[in-house]
Amino acid sequence: MAWAEWLKTSRWCVDSSEVQYERLVIEAGDNTFTVDFHPRLTVIAGVSQMERDGLVSEMIGALSNSRSGVHLELASDAGARFAIFRPNVTKHRVVDVNAAIDVTNQFMDEDGGIDLLGRARLDMRSARRKMVFNATDLHTQTEAGQIVRRLALLDQNELWAAAEAVRSTEAALDDEAESSGSTAEDAEVIERIEARHAEFERAQARHESVRHASFFVGAFSALGAIPATVLVSSMAAMPFVGAAVVTTLISMAYWRKNESARRKEEEALAEAGASSYLGFHLQRVNGLLSSDQARRRLMKAAEEHREAVRRWEILAGEVDVNWAIDHAKEITAAAQVHHDVSSLSTVSSTAPETGNDETAAMSHAVISRLSDLRKLGPGGESFPALLDDPFIELDSSVKPSLLELLVRSSEDQQVIFLTEDEDVTSWARLEAMTGALSILEPSGEVEKVQGPHVAA
Repeated sequence: MAWAEWLKTSRWCVDSSEVQYERLVIEAGDNTFTVDFHPRLTVIAGVSQMERDGLVSEMIGALSNSRSGVHLELASDAGARFAIFRPNVTKHRVVDVNAAIDVTNQFMDEDGGIDLLGRARLDMRSARRKMVFNATDLHTQTEAGQIVRRLALLDQNELWAAAEAVRSTEAALDDEAESSGSTAEDAEVIERIEARHAEFERAQARHESVRHASFFVGAFSALGAIPATVLVSSMAAMPFVGAAVVTTLISMAYWRKNESARRKEEEALAEAGASSYLGFHLQRVNGLLSSDQARRRLMKAAEEHREAVRRWEILAGEVDVNWAIDHAKEITAAAQVHHDVSSLSTVSSTAPETGNDETAAMSHAVISRLSDLRKLGPGGESFPALLDDPFIELDSSVKPSLLELLVRSSEDQQVIFLTEDEDVTSWARLEAMTGALSILEPSGEVEKVQGPHVAA
């Protein structure tokens, strides 16, 4: 059966897309290593980096077709359960545990292998990159993450109201432009030309005023300089000459401003395809904006949109509103984490500071990775997240809120946390009593904590 057809008919994916580990069995010579997993959050504690690397490789490898001697039991939240047997010397098989029947043919790919990673268009390397989250990943800061964290600190009601205002005024502007036979860009062009023309008129008025004043000052200076030179001396005429020079310089400065305003108006007119301000209005009236009423509506819509954009920029800076809306889920989730940290700080002296940007950054990184894992497969399958001690380098006060975030996230997706961090281990021992997670602590003797266990 083809993969796409199997997706439509298999009980694994009919009611749910969440794929969970139930049990991993590894045969190593005469020894057998078994790990039972909690359906939500499993903490495997007391394992070194080398041991974590090995366990991660086996858990991912069990989903591929290259791990003989590694057996895996899988489940979905719809209740379907499957066991994948990979004997070293015989054919690999898949059994429907609930129905107790062999369903290998439903899982086989075109090459006859049982490769769940291949079905999700992944190989071992890409699966490890996507499924495993470690301290290096946690500390990798991205521009998108920084933006999300910054927006998460804002008042969310105000932020999304401003975003909606930008969207709605933009739609209204487009509607007005379409009804007038123009475009939204025309409104910007009109406003720019009107502004440039008004600036040019003000510059002209100032220049004319200064020019007339300089004419009278120059005439007065000339009339005063002649008798002063004749009756007194040439030095007596210098104040009159100086006044004439100063007024001339002032007049030239205003002339330059006038010319600059005129060039800016011409540039704005050229963008609209007009050679003069009068020609521009004739073109507007006789062409796209034949109705002055339509023009006023368009200008009003443009003004409202500009005001909405201005309010958004005051809140969010240069962040594009469409980008923010596309990442709304991440932003609101990060805002919730910030709120949780703030609440924790009011009741705990060891809670992280409410403005702790590190906590917000780490939270966003975790949320983003878990979100990516919820849609890896072609049918939208959610793969387990494998956390390789990502919080090991963080301050102890920061970890509780992040670990609580994992507990909440595990309601939607299975999380497996491998660690040698005593802070995480101590926290997990207490949380295991609630049943929301299990902790496995390998030791010389087999130990069982709250159900799941590791046996050697």
